[in-house]
This record gives sequence, structure tokens and C-alpha cells, in this order.
Amino acid sequence: MAESHTYRVIVRGTFDDLTDAARERLLAEVAEHEGIAGMRFGPEGSLAYDRTLKHFSMRYVVDSDPADGDEMAGALAEERAEAYLQERGYPYGELRSTVTDMDTMKINRKPGRSGR
Repeated sequence: MAESHTYRVIVRGTFDDLTDAARERLLAEVAEHEGIAGMRFGPEGSLAYDRTLKHFSMRYVVDSDPADGDEMAGALAEERAEAYLQERGYPYGELRSTVTDMDTMKINRKPGRSGR
């Protein structure tokens, strides 16, 4: 069985021609999605946006074969984001993703500090 890497993926996009009903739902839940509250990484993703209802981001954790590269992890996260947005009736524009392979990320520790 192939080794699996854990990727953190941020999918960014813009809302596009939201209906009045969609705007109302998003604004009713904005407190749950603004700032730090909407910035959790997880397999199910988390949606972050603000009251302007223009831009949004979604954060995912994706497990994928490292041979498939960052591109596959980004594509998987974008598919999840598309499904989430479509299911809720939130029209959107082009999606862009930023991928970090957590298994190859180097952690720089400050000199003189213990690894607490």
C-alpha cells in the first residue's frame, strides 16, 4: 500500500450572483464563519467569509498519495468545495487553491527554546 501524506489546502473564490435567499442564509450565519472561527482545517472543510459576501475561503485536510503531488490534493479539495457550495445553492466564480504538504514541511524552531 502506498504511503499517504496529509495536505492542508486553502481553496479561495468569490461568490457570484447570490440569490436573496442565499444572501440571507449567509448573513444569518456570518458570525460562525468570520475571522478565526471559520479558519479550521478538517476533512469536511470550513467556510470563512465576511459580511460583504464577496470573497470566501475554505480550508481542508486531504490525505493523498504523495506521488500524485500537490496538484491532486488541490483538485480533491476544490471538488469538495464545489460540492459544498452547489449543495447549498451558493454560486461562485473560479476557485484557486494553495496546498501545503504537512509531511514535508520543515519547522524552524527559535534557537534556545525547547520543543514545548
